[in-house]
Amino acid sequence: MKLVTAIFKPSRLDAVIDALSDAGATGMTVSEVRGYGRQRGKTEVYRGAEYEVRLLPKVKIEVACPASEADRLVEAIIQAANTGTIGDGKIFIHDLDSIVRIRTGERDDLAVSG
Repeated sequence: MKLVTAIFKPSRLDAVIDALSDAGATGMTVSEVRGYGRQRGKTEVYRGAEYEVRLLPKVKIEVACPASEADRLVEAIIQAANTGTIGDGKIFIHDLDSIVRIRTGERDDLAVSG
């Protein structure tokens, strides 16, 4: 079992959700987050005053899946989230020991299948 976590630009959210659904993801968790990577934030001007925005708005999607599906989901995210500019984001793939569906008690592959 794998947990695929992607952090990317909010403007790409709808495209990523559609791509994951088309790739077979049966569920996902979406969070609005803030952070920065190499770009270290950005400088903006408001009413003539310059100020620094250190933490940029991002979106985080988490998808639990069987290990055999992880590469397909990662490719779908890459295709949908890529704008070719700095700040496109990162994808993290974690091993999961176990998953349990609370309602039925199903475990692992059965817990994440539709």
